[in-house]
Amino acid sequence: MFKDSKAFSGYSVSDIPAAKEFYGGTLGLDVVEEPYGLGLRLAGGGSVFLYPKEDHEAAAFTVLNFPVDDVEAAVDSLTEKGVSLEHYEGFDQDERGIASGEEGPRIAWFRDPAGNVLAVMEI
Repeated sequence: MFKDSKAFSGYSVSDIPAAKEFYGGTLGLDVVEEPYGLGLRLAGGGSVFLYPKEDHEAAAFTVLNFPVDDVEAAVDSLTEKGVSLEHYEGFDQDERGIASGEEGPRIAWFRDPAGNVLAVMEI
């Protein structure tokens, strides 16, 4: 039924201009203004739609993962741009926020201006 549908994901943000600056300026993604929100154009042809919501509540789970070759370099770049990394109880994270557990990839989490959780993970 949906095999040929160009599906996309979406989530809310509290401030469209702040989201545009963060995703386009800080993260360097292609951001397109669309009716009712912003489109993020991702490598490989994927897309995400960000829509404004007055009573926005940040997602408590990871809404977008960025696979990278070198998670340490990605974390350094984020930190240089003023992005704070999250630290969670129960994860073996170093002082920079990089988790290196046996059960998954090396990963670090951060938040967008609306508080949604994003991650960089080493592939």
